[in-house]
Amino acid sequence: QVRLVESGGGLVQPGVSLRLSCAASGRMFSIWDMGWYRQAPGKQRELVAFITSGGNTNYADSVKGRFTISRDNAKSTVYLQMNSLKPEDTAVYYCNAAHQFQNYWGQGTQVTVSS
Repeated sequence: QVRLVESGGGLVQPGVSLRLSCAASGRMFSIWDMGWYRQAPGKQRELVAFITSGGNTNYADSVKGRFTISRDNAKSTVYLQMNSLKPEDTAVYYCNAAHQFQNYWGQGTQVTVSS
């Protein structure tokens, strides 16, 4: 069992930066592939960024060059550094942990980008 708790969301103006954190409970965080997903009102949940247990990363085209995913296995935490935020980045951001047939989600954190 893995419990994921996201934090760091908020209301920001376009162009600024925000860092999301996802703290995981449970053992052996390092074996989990971790992802950040987002869901805007009226839209499907989509992958934003992904980092494997080995540290390989992948990004949605819409955030490449602006967002960076990283993990600190010692702190059992995954981060999403979001720079140059745009109004279209507004969504609830969810943390995901996956390993073999197991899959866990956090409760989500709201990010609103508006002037």
